[in-house]
Amino acid sequence: MKKALFLDRDGIINIEKKYLYKPDDLEFVDGIFEVCRYACECGYLLVVVTNQAGIGRGYYTEQDFQDLTQLMMAEFAKRFITISAIYHCPYHPQGGIGHYRMESFDRKPNPGMILKAQTDLGIDLSKSILLGDKESDIEAAINAGVACSVFIGEGIQNAATKANYSFPDLLTFQIWFQNSSRSA
Repeated sequence: MKKALFLDRDGIINIEKKYLYKPDDLEFVDGIFEVCRYACECGYLLVVVTNQAGIGRGYYTEQDFQDLTQLMMAEFAKRFITISAIYHCPYHPQGGIGHYRMESFDRKPNPGMILKAQTDLGIDLSKSILLGDKESDIEAAINAGVACSVFIGEGIQNAATKANYSFPDLLTFQIWFQNSSRSA
């Protein structure tokens, strides 16, 4: 069984922009490549789990999402970092249009995407970590049984999140991650 670093996309990998799908709008969060490179060196698979309600709302298409995903993965590959899998959920129970208007076991805070990755990739959730910038990310980790959930962002204090740890940014998380993995 492998361990994974689960990553939300918007706000963790790229700077949060409402319904990002245009390649020109893609900007990476400071520290994401360093965190991911270190995680890979420590034997973690990188797995992206992202709600993409913009598809369901009709703001952009599945193809737009795939095109941006390929660009994102190419930027990681240029840095010799491999993302093992990307799971997305286009459904939204209120805002979705047509067949996208529905509840989904994959939509965070539900654990579906994480559990699919566990099955598909042979992941040991008891040795895995999830990084998220919304409480729904943290709740998905808890609901799936991910051992360690980490909230990244300044908008919440440790007392207000269910996450195991909270850091203001990825650079601060990386320092903690390196120190804790050396002592493990």
